[in-house]
Amino acid sequence: MTTTSAASDTSQSEDLETMDVAEAIKTLGANTENGLTTAEVNQRLEKYGPNALPEKHESLAHKILKYFVGPIAFMIEAAAIVSAFLGRWDDFIIIFALLVFNAGLELWQDLKASNALKALKESLAPHATALRDGSFQQIDAATLVPGDVVRIRLGEIVPADLRLVSGDFASIDQAALTGESLPVSKKVGDEAYSGSVVKQGVMEGLVIATGGNTFFGRTAKLVAGAGAVSHAQRAMFQIGNFLIMVAVVLALIMVGVQVWRDIVVADTWGVADALNILQFVLILLVASIPVAMPAVFSITMALGALALSKEKAIVSKLSSIEEMAGVDILCSDKTGTLTKNILTLGDPILLQASDPQDVVLAASLASETEHSDVIDSAVIEALKDRSTLKPFTTTQYTPFDPVSKRTQATVTDADGNVIMVSKGAPQAIVDLVTPAKDIADKVNEHVAELGSRGYRALGVARSADQGKSWYLLGILPMFDPPRDDSKETIEKVRARGVAVKMVTGDDTAIARETARQLGLGTNIVPAAEAFPKDMDPDHVPKKIADAIEEADGFARVFPEHKYAIVKALQQRGHLVAMTGDGVNDAPALKQADCGTAVSGATDAARGAAALILTAPGLSVIENAIEEARRIFGRITSYTIYRVALTMDIMFLVVLSTIFLNFQPLTAIMIVIMSLLDDVPIMTIAYDNTPVTRDPIRWRMTRLLTVSAVLGFASIVQSFGLLLIGFTVMSVPAAQNFFGLHDQSHLQTVMFLQLVAGGHLMLLVTRTEKWFFEKPYPARPLWLAIVLTQAFAVLMCGFGWIVPKISWMTIAWIWVYLLVWLVILGAVRIAMERLMDNQLSRRAEAKKIMNTPLGGGMS
Repeated sequence: MTTTSAASDTSQSEDLETMDVAEAIKTLGANTENGLTTAEVNQRLEKYGPNALPEKHESLAHKILKYFVGPIAFMIEAAAIVSAFLGRWDDFIIIFALLVFNAGLELWQDLKASNALKALKESLAPHATALRDGSFQQIDAATLVPGDVVRIRLGEIVPADLRLVSGDFASIDQAALTGESLPVSKKVGDEAYSGSVVKQGVMEGLVIATGGNTFFGRTAKLVAGAGAVSHAQRAMFQIGNFLIMVAVVLALIMVGVQVWRDIVVADTWGVADALNILQFVLILLVASIPVAMPAVFSITMALGALALSKEKAIVSKLSSIEEMAGVDILCSDKTGTLTKNILTLGDPILLQASDPQDVVLAASLASETEHSDVIDSAVIEALKDRSTLKPFTTTQYTPFDPVSKRTQATVTDADGNVIMVSKGAPQAIVDLVTPAKDIADKVNEHVAELGSRGYRALGVARSADQGKSWYLLGILPMFDPPRDDSKETIEKVRARGVAVKMVTGDDTAIARETARQLGLGTNIVPAAEAFPKDMDPDHVPKKIADAIEEADGFARVFPEHKYAIVKALQQRGHLVAMTGDGVNDAPALKQADCGTAVSGATDAARGAAALILTAPGLSVIENAIEEARRIFGRITSYTIYRVALTMDIMFLVVLSTIFLNFQPLTAIMIVIMSLLDDVPIMTIAYDNTPVTRDPIRWRMTRLLTVSAVLGFASIVQSFGLLLIGFTVMSVPAAQNFFGLHDQSHLQTVMFLQLVAGGHLMLLVTRTEKWFFEKPYPARPLWLAIVLTQAFAVLMCGFGWIVPKISWMTIAWIWVYLLVWLVILGAVRIAMERLMDNQLSRRAEAKKIMNTPLGGGMS
């Protein structure tokens, strides 16, 4: 064969998959006798590039800088800069340390996430045996080009996408790529995918695609482009934006009033005045920033991750815990997750045998016991007594090949009798036996019935006269049965408001039968029917998205199909969890809100996943959902508390500055208060939180409304106490009684009120019911609150860091706070009822609008 010019574009690879082999050889200008020359290889390397996955490098410095960008990060940085400018280094160190801590956590998460592509690259073949310059030689697989001819054999990884051009047969395990549960028999003309593993046989193949253009490469591209911003990140952005907006408005008002006082009223202006205003801005900035919010989120989820690890689930991406709380659709792989991934024999169907174990024994004799494949293992495992094999000696064995489609063995029993046995595709066994027409018709009926239920069928025959005549003993049904706990787990997950969809690379009939046994429904959609070949998985048409939403599961799916399923459901507003174990699952695992690698998953799947299960099956998922909702409840409680308290501090500082010309807190008081309020509150990660029946998400409108209302109620509480303090200081007798002799003592009063009042407000924000109802605060949280309050009281009573106030004053502050605790509890209950009523009215209105006209008329 003369070598012609190579194909002009690798986009032809899809046509090369389906066109006639001779035409593919001609199109690629290949030479199956001598291979490509060194000069041709170099030309094609220039054109097509190396046979490797493309890499996009991002410097560590660029990665780190990204973590210092965002609303809350900008607020913290601004406060740190102002602190440094004013020489307040104690404030600067505390603020900067929190900033670095938050960035460090995010960097660690990102470095973990980059493992998916690295693991994919490690799955590729490092070397290949290629026909070059007239002889086969071992080369670096990265130098393969379209048009090369390569040889593949037992145990090797297929180095590129191939069309097989010569050889008898090969059995190739491509489960990690396509999800098929058994190795696939290949013959001349078939395709072999890069990254799959040869289990049997030797063949030669024509390279039709390399690098990013292979089936494997397209999967890697999907992995690289997959991923979504977590809802926790979005929530922090929204909270940060809300607080920035409030802080900026209040800062402008405060600066405007202060400048007006200095220039217009006092008719003076100098550097001291400017620094004084800057100090006010610093106090407001420190007051407005929930500096510990990212840390509290991360620590709460990290403790949740620790709890999940005890349930045999390893969390590799902390935000996935919060995502799992809101998941309403679980897309589950079938093989090994819902099923046992162990091919199992059903009850034998007897034809010319009288005992089921006779059929199993004959099939076992026609199997390899030492290097058995999954079918041989299943057959031998079905023997009730393996000792029945001992009297037989195998003298000849012919392994399965895709031409004869059966195995055959010649054995001798203990008496020296020679017996021949064969097992294989039922039609191949029928052709061997040539039984009476009625038996052949029965075989066809049984095979069709088994096929409709998703069972594979194995015919078994025996000959006692050197193969002159054969008896068709029976048919062995084979099936990968559901795991014992799968059905119960699915029912529990559904009871939590999560729909389950099965996604598998197996045949439609197999998928449908598995779904039927598990109670998932039988609306199983074959991927080839649902997804056009040229469809962009990032932009699924509405009609297909509708079908995805309505389906109970999908069969014969490829990686881009799984990715498209997840993406389409997300675009419909669903939060999607995806389970998988293979390279083919990696894109969908990375794109999903909570990608979950099941027990025994490949490194690529583990690298792409956010949650890694170390125990087989789905039962761990149900525990993960419950734990995630508990954690989400804790984070929500903290968020409402933190936003309300931040608003309280901000408005108190501004209102008292404008109307009373009084600075209620010093900068150091605010920093200490932030530590006393937030550091112990990290124990909220241990709190007793009720688990909701339905998925829960960030309902920012509701959350910010509740926070704002509680915040304004707290402002009334704080400003009210401040006004009482001014009144006390204006009456000499009261001043002496309470020991409030100057404004510094009043600052201590406000400091204690905000520290103690903040923790008491947490009792209100942690539940939608009355704060004295169950569930009660967990012991660690309760101890943290009590110890913090004791420390704050001692600080104020003995004058540590803050000006000293009398014990009588401290006692009256606590009476005031306890009264307001009841008021805030009543406000929270009223708000929740009001919003629930509004939600019910909206749902009722929507229901009426969706009711067809005349639907309620008789």
